[in-house]
Amino acid sequence: MSKILVETCAGSVEDCIRSYEGGADRIELNNGVHMGGLTPSIATVMLAKEKMPLPIISMIRPRGGGFHYNSVEIETMFRDAEYSIEAGSDGLVFGFLNADSTVDETQTRKMVELCHASDREAVFHRAFDVTPDADKALETLIQCGVDRVLTSGLKDKAIDSLPLLKHLNDTYGDKIQLLLGSGVNEGNAKTLIESTGVTQLHASFKGWYTDPTTVSKDVSYAYSEAGNYDGVSVETLESFIKSLK
Repeated sequence: MSKILVETCAGSVEDCIRSYEGGADRIELNNGVHMGGLTPSIATVMLAKEKMPLPIISMIRPRGGGFHYNSVEIETMFRDAEYSIEAGSDGLVFGFLNADSTVDETQTRKMVELCHASDREAVFHRAFDVTPDADKALETLIQCGVDRVLTSGLKDKAIDSLPLLKHLNDTYGDKIQLLLGSGVNEGNAKTLIESTGVTQLHASFKGWYTDPTTVSKDVSYAYSEAGNYDGVSVETLESFIKSLK
């Protein structure tokens, strides 16, 4: 089997440190992971780069919901992108769609040019998975110069789209990198790799953590009954990587 690249979905500097300790190859750094990922603060990017050596791909996403942005949101995204590159991001992950869910070629091309001007990677995230035509969308991303796309094959979970993911990799894999995400875990990783030929996997490797100030007699800020807040688990990540061997 070819070398498998494992990318973590991190939501903090501590998640980045855990990702490094657990053996990850690359990090997608976000704020608001529970919302699908939002732009991390510049301080988070800078400190993460100081604390560990893994490549960091920083999310550029100004809000939750979809990916059809107004002019102010677009202006914010490009300002964030510039600052994120200055802070040391090794690449940016983003997604621009038109109102009909097709790829917004104009804004995508501009963001790619911004990344490449500083020798950074340009990654299109799972906005791809709500496009109406996977082939057409991927061809557009290739034309725009996108380096990689994070995708679950237009399904909620990647494991439910094996034939399409194989088709995309067979057809376009020599022109753009595919990174499989959504529902990727220790139980299905080998199936995903063997069925699609894709050798890059993305997951959150979630663990639960506690903070003694989260719950009082009458108020709770707990994110879930499973724990007060979530983050990358070194143990889960290590077990995942071991399962690939």
